[in-house]
Amino acid sequence: MRLPEPYRAEQPIVEANIARAAAHLAWERVIETARPWVEGVRRDPPPFWAMESLLKEYPISKPEGLALMRLAEALLRVPDSATAVELTADQLSRANFDGSSDSSLARLSNTVIALSKRTLPDDDQAQGVFAKLGAKTIVAATARAVQLLAKQFVLGQNIEEALQESAKERKHTPQLRFSFDMLGEGARTSEDAARYFAAYEHAIRAIIVAKKKIGGASDDPRSSDGISIKLSALHPRYEELQKDRVMSELVPRVWSLADLAASANINLTVDAEEVDRLELSLDVFDAVLKLVAHHHPSWTGFGLALQAYQTRSVDLVECVADMAKRAGVRVMCRLVKGAYWDSEIKRAQELGLSHYPVFTEKQHSDSSYLACATVLLARKDVYFPQFATHNAGTIAAIEQIAQRLDAPFELQRLHGMGGGVYREYLKTAAKDRTIRVYAPVGSHRDLLAYLVRRLLENGANSSFVHQLADDGVAIETLLESPLRVFKQTSLVLPKEILGKRMNSSGIDLSIESARSPITKVLSTIQLYAIAETSVAEVNAAFSRATSAQISWRDTPVETRAHALRTAADALERDLPRFCGLLILEAHKTWGDTVAEVREAIDFLRYYADEAERIATPIELPGPTGERNTLYLRGRGTWVAISPWNFPLAIFVGQIAAALATGNTVIAKPAEQTPVIANEMAAILHAAGVPKDALQLVFGLGHTVGAALVSHPNAAGVVFTGSTAVAKIIQRTLAQKDGPIVPLIAETGGINAMLVDSTALPEHVVDAVVQSAFRSAGQRCSALRVLCVHEAIADGVIEMLKGAIAELRVAAPKDLATDVGPLIDAEAFTVIQKHIERLNTTASLLAKGERSQDALANTVVPHLFEVGSLADIKEEIFGPVLQLVRWRGEPEAIIDQVNALGFGLTLGIHTRIDRRAQSLASRAHVGNVYINRNIIGAVVGVQPFGGEGLSGTGPKAGGPHYLYRFCAEQTITVNTVAAGGNVALMTS
Repeated sequence: MRLPEPYRAEQPIVEANIARAAAHLAWERVIETARPWVEGVRRDPPPFWAMESLLKEYPISKPEGLALMRLAEALLRVPDSATAVELTADQLSRANFDGSSDSSLARLSNTVIALSKRTLPDDDQAQGVFAKLGAKTIVAATARAVQLLAKQFVLGQNIEEALQESAKERKHTPQLRFSFDMLGEGARTSEDAARYFAAYEHAIRAIIVAKKKIGGASDDPRSSDGISIKLSALHPRYEELQKDRVMSELVPRVWSLADLAASANINLTVDAEEVDRLELSLDVFDAVLKLVAHHHPSWTGFGLALQAYQTRSVDLVECVADMAKRAGVRVMCRLVKGAYWDSEIKRAQELGLSHYPVFTEKQHSDSSYLACATVLLARKDVYFPQFATHNAGTIAAIEQIAQRLDAPFELQRLHGMGGGVYREYLKTAAKDRTIRVYAPVGSHRDLLAYLVRRLLENGANSSFVHQLADDGVAIETLLESPLRVFKQTSLVLPKEILGKRMNSSGIDLSIESARSPITKVLSTIQLYAIAETSVAEVNAAFSRATSAQISWRDTPVETRAHALRTAADALERDLPRFCGLLILEAHKTWGDTVAEVREAIDFLRYYADEAERIATPIELPGPTGERNTLYLRGRGTWVAISPWNFPLAIFVGQIAAALATGNTVIAKPAEQTPVIANEMAAILHAAGVPKDALQLVFGLGHTVGAALVSHPNAAGVVFTGSTAVAKIIQRTLAQKDGPIVPLIAETGGINAMLVDSTALPEHVVDAVVQSAFRSAGQRCSALRVLCVHEAIADGVIEMLKGAIAELRVAAPKDLATDVGPLIDAEAFTVIQKHIERLNTTASLLAKGERSQDALANTVVPHLFEVGSLADIKEEIFGPVLQLVRWRGEPEAIIDQVNALGFGLTLGIHTRIDRRAQSLASRAHVGNVYINRNIIGAVVGVQPFGGEGLSGTGPKAGGPHYLYRFCAEQTITVNTVAAGGNVALMTS
């Protein structure tokens, strides 16, 4: 690694950053310098379409701002008018655009948006022909308003238009320079990457031509226009786990663009990426930098954007400086606050990391920015710093630091933002000072996701851009020094987000040092054979378990819970070894193994907490003179039958629930994965669970499993597996003499995802690939049928085909593998028969490619198109996805999904909030996921389980699960049996 560990305690880093920046700053001078700029902006506000005005009129924290954001994100890409009408009505119904403001923006809103709201039909209005025609007209007007909004933040819809606009702006403000950014989402396919590369190359050539047309243009890259490129747009698998591919395929592409830019001496900046791709970005940058040093040693236009909100930002600035010095090349550096803060926070929480990789307080990011600026200006031997900011205080601080260090620099702003501040700044700035505008280029459709991100970043109440437009914020408050430490931040650490229960610790596999323990154990783990349990041994196990049950039931619940928590801690410490076991025995990919071990840890801790919660006796009301108390008690000995697809997490979840509630357990793990279960049982025994209270038996379902289920001493059965086997168990239990035995069954499903025409195709494809093909499609929750609105189906299919082609189908020990083998030859044969059938009854749209090192029983991802949902009769438990086009009302599709009889998971992708909630309520499924993938339910967060053919409930990992493992007992005491009702007489 080039940089320190990204997940470190925040406070010491902030203190070091403040000390570094404060050594070069007198903040009183900053306020004195910036005050006239703020006063000037407030006297002469920016045009009504500027970001500052927009945020003042419609702050994101209010319904009107949120409605505008949602419309901007989706409306222009909706191809069918009926859905556009519904989207517009849905969003505008949540806000009040009939305000009394006299601003130009408000007047426009009152004439267009407010009119739209009044005209569009709502749920209670008749949907007649005239109403619909009127609605379409108003939607068209609203779309035009959104386009006008978009135009303010996009310099041009193509590079030629952008160059013309930049020339016009430069005539008015000669100090302007431009860095053009070709807008769009990151590449999902090779075709995407090729298209973005062509756009970048064409733009560079156009900039070169424009430069030549300007007589006497300087050859200094600092004085010329340039381009910004995103590495994730140039490679569909731009991620650390695909590093070999990235270095061999992406580096030549970046070098080709850099070589072209260097030949004309214009600047080219590599934009910043997320934390998990930072080291990879440095590897690519360093490789191209060495080529620059060899072929264009005097070119100073190669640059990199660095994000100050990362806790290792100063280390990053110093690292790039060292790289440039070794190469003997001077580089540009654009310093930005950061563009992915919310997603970085969420990712750290989801992964259960020790700390956040970004600062949790805005002021901490601001002080980091100033510390980075100090290093950049101090290293003028290798850097030409470019400071991207709209904060007047930051600009004044940089001016002060630069004067003290006698260093050149450049300021940058976004097109459409910060114009007022920079207008005032240039009135007093040095005559040679230049301002570079980061200028988005592309169609308005491509702009929208970008625009929404900018709105969110700058719409917070703490944002300078927002507060600048608010005359109620005092200038001293607006320009307050960020050089202070917030010891109590507003965010708890990732391990603490679940409240009382500790979040399981995970690892970031993109960090080599974090994944190295798994690498080490993989070379040492030896799987071993485990003998099958005989029927006689099953009887003996029940005898021991029955004898032990009373003692275990009467063990205080706190003691039982402590044993589970102790096991959780031990498993957490042993995470690398269990990841290795899952890779070798269950053929899981690396990411899946980490997630599964964490899920098992979560089950242990969650059920320990839940057992303590429900164990408290409940005093019931009644007549005076008696006491009525309700108790929960363990039922006896439970049979737990777990599957091979989650041989650790589901195994642990079943037995932890039974043990926590005072039951003993005889568990039969899947015959394909006995070692994982055996090793986990050893941890539980060492943690304090008596060996007779938890016993394992091994063997086939139709022999050992049948003996367990039919045993007269089985007090309950908890099962996860196929619907067919669950029905066999159900019939067996019904036919037994003796007590009526409860069955908790979690089975599979024909899980669907409905996508309407408002959905963003890139997000849909991400969700589909994860849901359908992760774990080789061997999840109960995996996506089986994709229902796409006909208006966007062709585009989604093309993108999905390209994304499938990018998946690596190989041995699971390979860190880069996306899809490993099926569990065994039997599963392989079943899936192959389904594929053969679909090859004759459906249309094959795409299939993946198998790598040479793929193991036996590997099935590549397949995508088939079928005529209708009625053509789908059963679940295909593998990487086979069926696609259906739909038209008309989405409710009809949900009804067809319900008619399939399963009810486990459902995905809905739509930007129409009312539609999403309505469809979710209509669906007979256990778990509905809106605008995301449909796998990876988190214990205690997304309780998991279905209905119908998909299971009996209650939901695993939910607050009602443990009750099914318990018997209820009410004890009534006549408190006046001896001595009369003293309580009544003395009340």
